[in-house]
Amino acid sequence: MESFVDLDRCLGSVPGAVVTKLGRVDIGRGREELFRNQLPALLTELAHRARVASITASSALEGVVVPDQARASAIISGKAAVLRTRSEQEFAGYRAALDYLFGSDWRPLNVGLLLHLHRELFAKTKAPGGHFKESDNLVLDRSPDGTVEVRFVPVPASRTEYYTAELVDRYREALAAGTHHPVLLVGLFVLDLLTIHPFEDGNGRVVRALTNALLDDAGYTVGKYVSLEQLIAETADKYYEALLESTHGWHERTNDPWPWLTYFVDVLSRAYERFEQGTTAQRSSGTKQDRVREYVTQHAPQIFKIADVRVALPGISDPTIRLALDQLKQEGSVRSEGTGRSAAWIKTGREG
Repeated sequence: MESFVDLDRCLGSVPGAVVTKLGRVDIGRGREELFRNQLPALLTELAHRARVASITASSALEGVVVPDQARASAIISGKAAVLRTRSEQEFAGYRAALDYLFGSDWRPLNVGLLLHLHRELFAKTKAPGGHFKESDNLVLDRSPDGTVEVRFVPVPASRTEYYTAELVDRYREALAAGTHHPVLLVGLFVLDLLTIHPFEDGNGRVVRALTNALLDDAGYTVGKYVSLEQLIAETADKYYEALLESTHGWHERTNDPWPWLTYFVDVLSRAYERFEQGTTAQRSSGTKQDRVREYVTQHAPQIFKIADVRVALPGISDPTIRLALDQLKQEGSVRSEGTGRSAAWIKTGREG
């Protein structure tokens, strides 16, 4: 809530780098409709892959992992009759929360929605879901040597419902006013809700799921096709560092929101870049191996994995990807480090 008390202080002067990234985001948003009309089958496949990646990545950020991929796929598809562990139960809960958010066009943002998402997250467990925290909590950093450091102090339990309701109301008012860029408002809402930390457990997952819906409501639907949660997981250290920097002084309204907002806008910008790469590669002519070669040489990051190519080129099998990569390796265009699924591929800058 505190960031929305004085929006002009928080958003009055947007850094130039953020302005540039917002411009790229808006260009990407404008191109989404074109791809929806031209490549509906591809977007259906991308949406399926993004959903799987979002459930897996957002859960993993909180240490909730289902290591067996076949088992994880069964849970995500709803085919697992029995959930064997707490991790599997919470995994299914995140799937249910996402399904609720995107299963209907009617999802008004209010306190009830937040409580419902939390209830869905823990519905398969014995933990009580759908309630605000009943005792004060702290957000801690635990070092590998066992030392613990307080990252920040959230809002007291006695004030949580008030702060959450005020945040929702002020966000909706700011969005309706149209004075500030909607992406910045979504990012600021995320920062405040994470700082309020309204639940005993599950705060990060509830907020990340809700982020997709808020961006979607604002017209930025890329989260349906590219997993924002996966992009966050890929840069987890920067994610936590940006949050930490922007929470200092939050209670006193002296915090600097730009470390977090800069990171948030960058994630969205990279999502549109990945979306563009995937759709462009899919539309290119030539054989499937040709499409892999084009993606790797022209669109892939400097260091990538086969999983990255698979996401960018749905419908192309792993054996086909490996054949293309082996050929590029023989030509000196790429080299590999490691073996198997964990192998990293590195572009050398040489064209075959």
